[in-house]
Amino acid sequence: MVKIIINSSVMLILFLSQSFYVQSQDDMSIVKGIADKILKENEIGFIGKTTKTYYPSTESIPADEDVFCKSKYADWHYSMGVLDMAMLNLSRMTNNHAYSQFVLNHIDYCFANKPYFANRKTKFPGGPFNSLLRSDELDDFGAMGAAIIDVNKISSKKEYTDFIQLAASHIMKKQPRLTDGTLVRTWPYKFTLWADDLYMGVSFLARMGKYSQNNIYYDDAIKQVLNFNKYLWNPTKELYCHAYYADLDCVGGAHWGRCNGWVMLATVHLLNSLPENYPNQSKIIDLLKRHITGVSHYQDSEGLWHQLLDKSDSYSETSCSTIFVYSIARAINQGWLDKRYASIALKGWDGLRKQKITSDFIIKDICIGTGIGTDLTYYYLRPKKDNDIHGMGLIIDAGLEIINLKKTLNLK
Repeated sequence: MVKIIINSSVMLILFLSQSFYVQSQDDMSIVKGIADKILKENEIGFIGKTTKTYYPSTESIPADEDVFCKSKYADWHYSMGVLDMAMLNLSRMTNNHAYSQFVLNHIDYCFANKPYFANRKTKFPGGPFNSLLRSDELDDFGAMGAAIIDVNKISSKKEYTDFIQLAASHIMKKQPRLTDGTLVRTWPYKFTLWADDLYMGVSFLARMGKYSQNNIYYDDAIKQVLNFNKYLWNPTKELYCHAYYADLDCVGGAHWGRCNGWVMLATVHLLNSLPENYPNQSKIIDLLKRHITGVSHYQDSEGLWHQLLDKSDSYSETSCSTIFVYSIARAINQGWLDKRYASIALKGWDGLRKQKITSDFIIKDICIGTGIGTDLTYYYLRPKKDNDIHGMGLIIDAGLEIINLKKTLNLK
């Protein structure tokens, strides 16, 4: 019994010291610590699915071996687009080119390996860079296309401009839409509207407006924000539902945390890009303020938000919390939201520091990729992972915007 008590005491001391360590660091040190860990852990090459053999390049992969990327930071995925954009933001803020080089290396690595895996796609479907090879859903284009528009500003290449035009063509002409022009998916049911897709579409469209100097992209992005609001907003809960089924003419899913985050983040990205006093800009700002007010009612005592926003017995979830922190801080910094709301973002960041970021910069409790569930239990039981790719870029952006918010408020 004595031994058990001693061991428990040691574990408690270690936990408390770990928590104190991250609290003792300034915000920029925490953000850079997270980013530097990503740089350190990133490694090119592939792992055999059956043999577990490491192959440093495609030349060494046997013809009969299916593989996956050794690093989760190497593949083509919308969450990598989010991370790439965050790394570019960090590079600009710190004037450290290692972070922007990470982005250049990632995108170039995907394009360089595309032909090899395209030739293997029939034999090994679902292999590395599958989303790049598939290129038929918003997930495949939106966030990665947005990141490429950002990176094209510092290093323009034909591969980049070709993909930007391909993404624009797909979103504007090929992606399925409802009769009123709202972007939808063809699965799991025909013409299913996902809250997630507001971000997948608008993050690109907003940047494409500025990149092309063509207002049709701004106008389409504004239409998406207004229409998604029409289909998904629950005025009683002051939250968005996860989905709308066009064939049933009803909402589905739940008030999932991250899908509300994607809607808010899409709205912020649009406002980041819109020219001043652009038509309907004030409407978009009003929708953002309404959403911020709504989610603020569900912030817990630690400053965090939950997997199911309106269900406090669901776990506190990191990725939605980081999006809300970023978006609220950004809205104040840009003058879209009154400064008196700053405490929501500051308390949220404090909660992330205390509860979700360990001393060795592991980010805890990120919900994994999630489809549309037909019942609440589905969302309750979605696994959470440490350092899941869905949250890594988001927390970097949240920290950077909090740093700017403290400057806006003249806080140390």
